[in-house]
Amino acid sequence: MAETVRGTFTDVIWPTLPLREWQDTYETLHMWTQIVGKIRLALSPKLNHWWQSTLYVTPRGLTTSSIPYGTRTFEISFDFLEHYLQIDISDGTTKRIALAPRSVADLYQEITDTLTGNGIEARIWTMPQEVAEPIPFERDRKHTAYDPEYAQRVWRILMQTDRIMKEFRSRFIGKCSPVHFFWGSFDLAVTRFSGRRAPDHPGGIPNMADWVTREAYSHEVSSCGFWPGAGAVTEPIFYSYAYPEPEGFKDYPIQPKEAFYSSEMREFVLPYEVVRQAEDPDAVLLTFLQSTYDAAANLGNWDRAALERVPVLST
Repeated sequence: MAETVRGTFTDVIWPTLPLREWQDTYETLHMWTQIVGKIRLALSPKLNHWWQSTLYVTPRGLTTSSIPYGTRTFEISFDFLEHYLQIDISDGTTKRIALAPRSVADLYQEITDTLTGNGIEARIWTMPQEVAEPIPFERDRKHTAYDPEYAQRVWRILMQTDRIMKEFRSRFIGKCSPVHFFWGSFDLAVTRFSGRRAPDHPGGIPNMADWVTREAYSHEVSSCGFWPGAGAVTEPIFYSYAYPEPEGFKDYPIQPKEAFYSSEMREFVLPYEVVRQAEDPDAVLLTFLQSTYDAAANLGNWDRAALERVPVLST
């Protein structure tokens, strides 16, 4: 929880993020990231498990990375230090759009106009995903809040989580996803694969077709991540789950002691506050990631000797 002052902001490594304090900003930012993510999804070549749709953590915020468009490329990035959205095009064009209290419809229109004005047509389905009461972007004047402090706080947590998850990812030499941000669910995740096909996923995610979910979970996985919470989950959490869930998974002994299995969510959960207040947050989070992966790999009979770079850290 160390902090230093740099310029005009306080750099708290693991800031507090009480959901009730930034709920309105969260809902608006969720829709903004969906606009940008859907543009990447529409124009990028398809990859397995929809990896072409995600965003990535940067030293300043979140980015699409380079998106191809004919012989040109472009990138859309959120900057949560100076609070603007930047569009960079390979012909040298740069456009900055202020991140401030404004409607989803307003931001959607400005992004669309900027791209169209530079010869980029991005036709997207404007209905948001994985939310209870979706409003098409062009009609959404309900979500207008933007508190720069809390936007920056959630990015700082994503930045630290990204750093630790990349260390965790490096231990695995089998098929593994990047550490990436899913704008549908607003979570940062990394996923390991056993190499075996999985049974068809039953689906059931709001506003998402079952065939989309089945592509995402076409193979056996152990997945973990960070989520700020929503609905009945009123605090930020780290999570870890397996698909398909092996027998005995929920009863497997994991660490740290504050982690538990949520029968409702069907995944292991570690409250964010446990990590934030720990003497060594990195070690606590890595222990959670490793021990929950152990549960999936051991009970699922993964070929660990072939898939892991280093000796097993726990059993």
